[in-house]
Amino acid sequence: METLPQCETLLLEKQGPALQLTLNRPDSRNAMSLEMVAELSAVFKEIEPDTSIRAVVIRGSGGHFCAGGDIRDMAAARGQKTAEGETDPFYRLNRAFGEMIQLVNESSKVVVAVIEGAVMGGGFGLACVSDVAIAGPTAKFGMPETTLGIIPAQIAPFVVERIGLTQARRLALLGLRIDAQEACNLGIVHQVAGSDDELEEMLGKALDRIRQCAPNATAETKALLHRVGHEDMGGLLDDEARKFAEAIRGSEGSEGTMAFMQKRPPSWAEGE
Repeated sequence: METLPQCETLLLEKQGPALQLTLNRPDSRNAMSLEMVAELSAVFKEIEPDTSIRAVVIRGSGGHFCAGGDIRDMAAARGQKTAEGETDPFYRLNRAFGEMIQLVNESSKVVVAVIEGAVMGGGFGLACVSDVAIAGPTAKFGMPETTLGIIPAQIAPFVVERIGLTQARRLALLGLRIDAQEACNLGIVHQVAGSDDELEEMLGKALDRIRQCAPNATAETKALLHRVGHEDMGGLLDDEARKFAEAIRGSEGSEGTMAFMQKRPPSWAEGE
């Protein structure tokens, strides 16, 4: 990708094989407006075929990850009249977010969430579709929808996939808010940093590990993991055996094997 897309609500910067994506509405604790949802969808669609981008680091500006949906958009939707045959504006608003979070979930890139401050509602859902989640000491997580008289319609399925039905029930039905350590205990995040410096150190180590892994093999592995539990196991293993044979005969398999034998880093691990 020679030029990154222009965005009003996101900051984008490519650093080596990683795209740094910052949610940038600090005045609202990075609440997700319709514009932000549309821009996130557009970015993930645009980078999908770009093999130079192997990871996407998502974080928020102003000390917060994301405080959830933008109440102003909800108020605007309430004021819209729906003509006969038109789709309900609340449906469109909610479903657009679901389509975006599904794009992030299914991206072939390794999605790393760097989480601070408010991680509520839609922000909580976004954290739950990351491949690697690192929380700072200020992070507070929650599914407050039921306390607002609404439902976590688009995020709940991803929360269940992340931490299981039993724990998702407790969080969603009680509208609980939890700290970073409890989020780590539940499996929402993988690591908790004790300071800003440690957070950046953990991120650097994660990106270094991503660099060590072959891009296509990583993407194929992520796709495989998403298929588990949704398909017949025998058919899935048959299909993946074919992909394994293709991989080991392919350019990455040949390079990885040769690099191991020659005791050198593989080509994809070299600095960019």
